[in-house]
Amino acid sequence: MKPAAFLLGILVAATHVGGEEMESRSVVLGGGVSLELVKLPPGEFLMGSTAEEKTWATGIEGGATPGTARESFEGEAPRPMRVKEAFWMGRTEVSMGQFRRFVEESGYVSDAERPGGAPHCFDPEWTGYHFTTETVHPWKASAGKSWRDPGFPNPLREDYPVVCVSWNDARAFGEWLTRRESEAGRLPDGLVFRLPTEAEWEYACRGGSRESLYFWWGNEIEEGEGRLNISGIDFLPGRTRTWPLAKVPWSDGFAFVSPVDHFGERGRNGFGLADTCGGVWEIVLDHFDPAGGHENVHFVPENPRPVCRGGNYFDVPGNARCAVRLGLRGPNYSDSRDGFRISLGAPREHEP
Repeated sequence: MKPAAFLLGILVAATHVGGEEMESRSVVLGGGVSLELVKLPPGEFLMGSTAEEKTWATGIEGGATPGTARESFEGEAPRPMRVKEAFWMGRTEVSMGQFRRFVEESGYVSDAERPGGAPHCFDPEWTGYHFTTETVHPWKASAGKSWRDPGFPNPLREDYPVVCVSWNDARAFGEWLTRRESEAGRLPDGLVFRLPTEAEWEYACRGGSRESLYFWWGNEIEEGEGRLNISGIDFLPGRTRTWPLAKVPWSDGFAFVSPVDHFGERGRNGFGLADTCGGVWEIVLDHFDPAGGHENVHFVPENPRPVCRGGNYFDVPGNARCAVRLGLRGPNYSDSRDGFRISLGAPREHEP
């Protein structure tokens, strides 16, 4: 077994979070690009949400649509769960620059770029929902769009989270990174880069809290100012209007995505992880179970729908909570609101 100190070479920092020292390490991807990981200890947490939280989420401040099945996906009540092994989690969502290094080195072609690919992206002709006459949504299947050009009406940046990537694409990124670091002799035996399991993700999102909180910082959305990228008082590029529907009453400076870790220390939770609420939906390893998440990784034999977590830049506050979970349409589905965060831990795979 290679010693943990040998792992990935470079110790970036040993920061004190909540009185504990959190070890972080960097993976050098080349071209001046690196990827930072934080080591999370084993621990316990409560998965899911209370009836009171669901009521808030669908109320005037949360803004989620009442009367749908969405909140039931969180389970009837918070359930105690345990992450049994330490693992490493990306400090941030995988960025465009990091994904670009993967593509440049491996030659990988994303699902959105393959024949028939048409990720859901912002419709530049959208002018509003027009609920009283017709319902027009701001997203549409967009052939020719991909992570390289996700249809944002503003200039792209390499430190934006990568979007328009599928579950397949995210898994391929982990497989490439595993192979790359293993061949270089920098990977401890028995560990692989992969998507986090759903339990690992929610444990990481909550930042070490054992309470059933709405957000990693607490239950008050007002305390989220300067912490998350979400629908707020930001004009859409080239327009004089904001996103409609419920929003936070401040500007975060970005109508679409913000750069990863843009909010600095204030945007990091108790584990030192950035952007776990809002930003982009984060795809995880598990297949979707509408009854709620599982402690152990959950796969189904047919018609899998990968789980995504955490909400996104367009969402209402009630959809950016720690407990929110949705199922994607399939392993090859991609969307300009969806990205992922990589982890390093024991294998949790299954045969396709």
